[in-house]
Amino acid sequence: MILEEIRNIKSEKKDLRSFGITFGVVLGLLAGALWWKGKDTYAIFAMFSAAFFFFGLVLPRLLKPLQKIWMTFAVIMGWIMTRLILCVLFYVVFTSIGGISRMFGKQFLNLKGDKSKQSYWIYREHVPFDRERYEKQF
Repeated sequence: MILEEIRNIKSEKKDLRSFGITFGVVLGLLAGALWWKGKDTYAIFAMFSAAFFFFGLVLPRLLKPLQKIWMTFAVIMGWIMTRLILCVLFYVVFTSIGGISRMFGKQFLNLKGDKSKQSYWIYREHVPFDRERYEKQF
């Protein structure tokens, strides 16, 4: 499934141009922040920013290998982060809710059996027929 998603990464001219311009802008912002902080490495980021911006506008096909590598990395990170977030959600949120509810004796489902009952069917009260109830069910 993840391999199929990696194989289906779009690398059309429009996608490559968007990739180059986006990387150029992000690296340019990073260069500006480094320049503002007084770091000497801002020039390196500014050169890479200009290169990505140039290739994104003029020769986007040259960015294809970099875009494939970056998007493959993004797909893999998305796969990992999805599972990580779901595990954290389950074990932190749902397990803690279950533990707290057990501590206070709350049961959300009536799972205890009663052998004296013939049926567990819950009868509802008889409501006269009303046409509007069928139109707005919820």
